[in-house]
Amino acid sequence: MKHFKKIAALLLSAMMLLTVAGCSTTGTTGAGTANADFKVGVIHIGDPADGSGYSYAHDLGIVAMQEELKLADSQVIRKINVDDSDAAATRTAIEECIEEGCTLIYGTSWGYMDTMEQMAAEYPDVMFSHGTGYKSNGTNFNNYFGRIYQARYLSGIAAGLKTTSNKIGYVAAMDVTNSEVTGGINAFAMGVESVNPNAKVYVKVTNSWFSPDLEKQAAEALLDLGCDVIAQHCDTTAPQLAAQARGAFGVGYNSDMTKDAPQAHLTAPVWNWGVYYTMTAKAVMEGTWDAANYFGGMDDGLVDISPLSDNCAPGTAEAIEAARAKIMDGSFKVFEGELYDNAGNKVCEAGQVISDADITGAMNWYYRNVIAE
Repeated sequence: MKHFKKIAALLLSAMMLLTVAGCSTTGTTGAGTANADFKVGVIHIGDPADGSGYSYAHDLGIVAMQEELKLADSQVIRKINVDDSDAAATRTAIEECIEEGCTLIYGTSWGYMDTMEQMAAEYPDVMFSHGTGYKSNGTNFNNYFGRIYQARYLSGIAAGLKTTSNKIGYVAAMDVTNSEVTGGINAFAMGVESVNPNAKVYVKVTNSWFSPDLEKQAAEALLDLGCDVIAQHCDTTAPQLAAQARGAFGVGYNSDMTKDAPQAHLTAPVWNWGVYYTMTAKAVMEGTWDAANYFGGMDDGLVDISPLSDNCAPGTAEAIEAARAKIMDGSFKVFEGELYDNAGNKVCEAGQVISDADITGAMNWYYRNVIAE
C-alpha cells in the first residue's frame, strides 16, 4: 500500500501547517517562491484543525499541493466552517477569496455547487473547482470526485468478516436520492456480501453532511438495533466514538480514525486529495487548465483504505488484497454483472457495467442486502 507512506508523511507536515489554517494565512515558506502572484482559495465545511475527517483530509491535500508547488503560506487562503447549506455564507467566503487575489478556488462540499456555478459566470477570469456534486460549465467551473466506491467495497470486506451479529450499521449523510452517498452504501454492502452473504447493512440518514450530534444519534440508534459494526458516510468521528463506547467496531471515512477510536476502528476509505490539487493548481499556474471534470480512482492514487487495525478479523488483509488486485488490474469492477436492488429489481444485466455517470448521478436504489427505514 504505497500510498500510506505518503499519507503518513502528509500527516506530519499537516500538523505543522494547520496552525495557520483560518480565514487566511500569512508568512512565507522561503525566498524564491515560484509564481508569487498566484493564490489559491479553499472553502471548508469544517475546520481542518480538528485533526480527523472530511475537512482534515482535504487540507492534507492542499498542504501536499502547496509543498509540491513551493507556494508561500500567504498564497493559500482558507475559509473554514462555511455552512454549505447557507448560500449567502458561501458567496461571502468566495468573494473574500477573490478580493484577496485568488484565481483558483476549491469548494470542498456538495452544497457549494450551485453558488460556485453562479459565481463562475460572474467571474470568468477565476477558476472554480467543486468537490463532489456533478455540475460544470467546461470553461472555468468543473467538478472533481473519485471512485471512492472502490475503497468502500474493500472496507465492506473488513466489516463483513468482523460482524458476529450479521447486522452492520451505516450512518449516511443523505438518503437514497443522493447518488454519491447511495453508491458508497451499495459498494460497501457488496463488499460485505462478498465475504458474508448472511449479513445485512442497516442505514440511518442524518440529512446533514456535517453534524456530530446527529451522527452520534444515528450510530446509537443502529447500535440499539444490534449492529456490531458501524460504517459511515458523514464528516466526523462521532459514529466511531459511539461504536467504541458500546464495545462495537467501526469503519470510518476520509481519514484514518484509529487514533480517535483505537478499540473500535477497523479501517476507513480515505482520499489522497493532493493528487488532484497538485495537478489542477499546476495547470492553472501554467495556463493549461481546461476545466474538464475529474473522476480518479485507486489506479492513480486518489483513493484507498487506511491501514488495517489490529481490531480486524483474521484473514481480513488477505481477502482485501485479493480484491484490491482485481480492481487494480481491471479484472473486477464493483458495479458489474447481474445485480439486484433490495426490492428485487434487476438493476444491472450480466456482462454489463454501471457507468461512472450513473453511479454518481443516477444510483437511487439500495443493493439487495441493505435495509433502510
